Amino acid sequence: MKYKLPGLITLVFFITIAKAQQENKELANFFKGYSEESLKFFPFNATSIGDNRYNDLLFEDFTDSYRNKLKEFYSRYLDGIKRFDGDHLNKNDQISYDIFKRDMEMALEGLTYKDNRMPFNQFGGLPLTIGQFGSGTVIQPFKTVTDYDNWLKRAGQFPVWADSAIIYFRKGIKEGFVLPRALVVKMIPQMEAFVTKDPAKSVFYGPINNMPAAFGSADKERLTNAYIKLINEEIVPSYQKLADFLKNEYLASSRETSGVGPLPGGDKFYNYRIRLLTTTSKTPDELYNTGLSEVKRIRAQMEKVKGTVGFNGDLQVFFDYMRNDPKFKPYKTADEVLDAYRAVEKRIQPFMPKYFTRFPKTPFEVRQTESFRAATAAAQYFAGTADGTRPGIFYVPIVDPTKYTTAKTNLFLHEAIPGHHYQISLQRENTSLPDFRRYGGNSAYSEGWGLYAESLGYEMGLYADPYQSMYALGDEMHRAIRLVVDAGMHAKGWTREQAIKYMMDNEPISEQSATAEIERYMAMPAQALAYKVGELKIKELRKKYEQSLGKKFNLAAFHDELLKDGAMPLNILERKMDDWAKSL
Repeated sequence: MKYKLPGLITLVFFITIAKAQQENKELANFFKGYSEESLKFFPFNATSIGDNRYNDLLFEDFTDSYRNKLKEFYSRYLDGIKRFDGDHLNKNDQISYDIFKRDMEMALEGLTYKDNRMPFNQFGGLPLTIGQFGSGTVIQPFKTVTDYDNWLKRAGQFPVWADSAIIYFRKGIKEGFVLPRALVVKMIPQMEAFVTKDPAKSVFYGPINNMPAAFGSADKERLTNAYIKLINEEIVPSYQKLADFLKNEYLASSRETSGVGPLPGGDKFYNYRIRLLTTTSKTPDELYNTGLSEVKRIRAQMEKVKGTVGFNGDLQVFFDYMRNDPKFKPYKTADEVLDAYRAVEKRIQPFMPKYFTRFPKTPFEVRQTESFRAATAAAQYFAGTADGTRPGIFYVPIVDPTKYTTAKTNLFLHEAIPGHHYQISLQRENTSLPDFRRYGGNSAYSEGWGLYAESLGYEMGLYADPYQSMYALGDEMHRAIRLVVDAGMHAKGWTREQAIKYMMDNEPISEQSATAEIERYMAMPAQALAYKVGELKIKELRKKYEQSLGKKFNLAAFHDELLKDGAMPLNILERKMDDWAKSL
């Protein structure tokens, strides 16, 4: 009998492995099925990742009827994932299992709130997104006649979307779920900016201006006439209708408060947003107090930099000096601003082999933000496609180049290289991940990485110029301030004006920029919290492994491990990184 037991154990072992392999294949097919269905529900997401099968579709995905379809969809897949046994999954599949289950649970909870009564705002939503897609220069492809016809079908559904948005704004008025007045004031000119009597001056005429020379004369004539008709009869009237509604009806019913707390169920909604976007269970008070502590710490470092340059006066005067002195506004043209950021890229690239062994294959470009959104946009990164057909793009908003302050090295580190360009591109290029992970993400991980990437500038010696150091500290302070003002407005009753003043008192930022930032947080509760929360967790993990691994710790290996499996909730990331450290 003593010789039969190992054989029995071996047999059980191989049966277990066979079952695990079978379930892994089934799990892969399960995730594939989810991703396929998800793209049909959200066709703009499909276009964004380079899947062109649904480029002609546009849905009113905020309506209650559409949300009921989503509820069935998410419920079905939540039930489905629970049928798999986590004990029989490999580490990568276990991560996928945990992320997916959380995603479904959070999506279902999100559908219980009435934020769909505010279908868009000044910072985001289809009326702005469709302008980017329809410009012909960013995401929606305009290379073939079919591409051009797809856009005619997609944009042709915008009038129905706009009418539905008005209906839901009105529902919000009746139910007390409305936007702050300060945001509505900004939305009106945004909508009016799309209204033009000359279709050739519309952003939606861009594809006609850039029509491929290879198109036949008949197609060129047909498409030109069709796009003119689309702009004159559907696009422009829809924007005019939205502008008129916001100005003549909605503005009077909008709220004076800045945060979501006073809305029906507002506290519960804010706590949900915190869990969704920070991937933690931190309370508003915890986040607020962390913010106060970080502001105090960073402010002390700012004082040291101020002393280094020999500036006489307090920090507020120093901020004013950096905001207003002509030497910090060296540009005359937009191209000069863009070239300055391209020069930053050249300075950074030689350091990358020390910090990484994996590099994106996706191309990268620096571009100016489109004029129709530049006034309210922040510098941002737009991900490229994994096949390289669309580059990753670092967008720089330039309203007046003569008022643009010196290009910030830390901003490029965050938004571009090695920030979001590395993080998103490496994730999308990793074909071993299921699609919901390749193309998914969360703010705490991605923005935490971006802010952590800024801190690498100190190690690289890129902040030797004390003013670049102050810019880096200013942006780190900016993220710390966010914890204070976001929780302040949404949980503690702060006003917009209080938040703007607090921001300007603690960082070198103009009133215009501070206002745009605070209004962004008003429109997107809790999103701004994710940056600091994620960065602090990544720094905590690095310090832990540096201490526990000693000489075995390799920074490039640490960064590679952080990025190779893509975005995930912070608790799952820590578990994965702990397993990595134990394996060394």
